[in-house]
Amino acid sequence: MQLVKFSNRDKSQFFSVLRGRVEIYFKQGAISKQGDKSLIGKGIFMLTLLLLPYSLILSYQFSPWACLGLAVVMGLGTAGVGMAVMHDANHGSFSSHPWVNALFSSSLYLLRGNVLNWKVQHNTLHHTYTNIHEVDEDITGKFLLRLSWGDPYWKIHRYQHIYAFFLYGLMTLSFLVKDFRQAYKYNHRTENKLVKPFSNYDIGLLITSKLIYVLFIVGLPLAITKLTFGQWLIGFLVMHFIAGLVLSTIFQLAHLVEGAEQPAPDQNGLITNAWAIHQLQTTADFSSPRIVSWFIGGLDFQVEHHLFPTISHIHYRALSSIVQRTAEEYAIPYNRKESFFKAIASHIRMLKRLGN
Repeated sequence: MQLVKFSNRDKSQFFSVLRGRVEIYFKQGAISKQGDKSLIGKGIFMLTLLLLPYSLILSYQFSPWACLGLAVVMGLGTAGVGMAVMHDANHGSFSSHPWVNALFSSSLYLLRGNVLNWKVQHNTLHHTYTNIHEVDEDITGKFLLRLSWGDPYWKIHRYQHIYAFFLYGLMTLSFLVKDFRQAYKYNHRTENKLVKPFSNYDIGLLITSKLIYVLFIVGLPLAITKLTFGQWLIGFLVMHFIAGLVLSTIFQLAHLVEGAEQPAPDQNGLITNAWAIHQLQTTADFSSPRIVSWFIGGLDFQVEHHLFPTISHIHYRALSSIVQRTAEEYAIPYNRKESFFKAIASHIRMLKRLGN
């Protein structure tokens, strides 16, 4: 893993000015940067959206078709937990109380994920080295997908704009294998001190959490209900497909759309740009109805999130006008798609370009 550095003193002034204006916004309004009671309520709602349908399935008071409908709701609940609960909590912005963040960050285990892996891959690598080939795993080395100009080209990639969304639906399913692969890789890439080696406790927690998940999602339904293995499998796959499709699509609209660049470091690992400018050049927002923005945890404001990842998503809409105004003053592009569907269209065009 190459050690990448950012350097551009001429443009570094932008972020200091922006950060000052954001600080004034919070001080003048006497507002906490972390989540408030409404966010706790949202967290409970999203967890209920995931766990209540599961409890109803275990009660076996419903037909297999009704259970399939409950699996669909579980998929939406899984996505909601991932975007609006786990994401903020693992950034430390869900609450001003560390123990509350730790509690809600553990909801990632309900998604089949691992907290430590997530913090390394997402918080450290993705947020620091956004859209940089090989360092940002969100765009590098995906199965049958070419999301980075640095990845090798295969002939099948010319059709990726057609099959990509199917593969997105496999995202949460892949966690079972992906977490072990990532833990092994991170443990062998500690020389640049970007990644700390996993302790025996970390490895033990990784294995134990996977076993508990299998018992929770596989063993219980088959043991205490009359669902056949085939019926259970269909519901399980539907739940994960919906969750993976929603999660992957929302995250892709932030960095794999037109106008989101993929800068390459020079042979010395240097990006000749300030880090904050890099975030603006590699990230995009998109407009969406407030109810959609609420459900996806403010991830339609990814520019603001990448500039201020430790600020809760409930503030991003208000901060977006400050970021846009400051960017315009410094002649820095502010990439915002006019709607969710225009962002999807832009993403598909990018898949076509990368596939040709």
